[in-house]
Amino acid sequence: MVVRVIGFVLLIAHLLLVAWIGLLPRDVAWVTAPNTVPLAGLRADLALGPAAAARLIAEGLLLLAPLGVLLPMCDGRLDASRWGSLARTTAAGALVSLALELLQTAVPGQVVDVDSVLLNTLGVALAHLLVVPAARARLRRRRTDPHGPRPGRGRSRGRGRVVIGNEADQGRTPRIPRVPIAR
Repeated sequence: MVVRVIGFVLLIAHLLLVAWIGLLPRDVAWVTAPNTVPLAGLRADLALGPAAAARLIAEGLLLLAPLGVLLPMCDGRLDASRWGSLARTTAAGALVSLALELLQTAVPGQVVDVDSVLLNTLGVALAHLLVVPAARARLRRRRTDPHGPRPGRGRSRGRGRVVIGNEADQGRTPRIPRVPIAR
């Protein structure tokens, strides 16, 4: 519960920061044309040289990358499917990026760039892949054994199934027979 609240607060703070950065009017003498051709802006960035291209591409990847961690954190499910979580998070990141680009059409000095949507979405997906599976695994381990490993409480095998901790001392889980439904 605490993780969800912290995730939600950080998500709101990050989205406000992104909105402030992305929707701040720019005082410029001229504005470039909108880029609606995928990867054309990346080719133009690469033509500027390796240092400038790396900086511009990193900015695009890192702008919304925290969403890849914060959105699953707000969800709070530890047993979610890896691929389902990645798909949901990436889709949400793409929608946030698209909304930001569409809102920029009304801001003076800001132009639409389809490559920004692609880079922002890729950044969300990469952040999710790099952080979320490991964090969920660690939290699952902490949930099952909050005090960490203790002597004599490791994993052992018993009658064809894996026994964790002192589960064998408590016996088997009782089975409830099915009760037919009255018609």
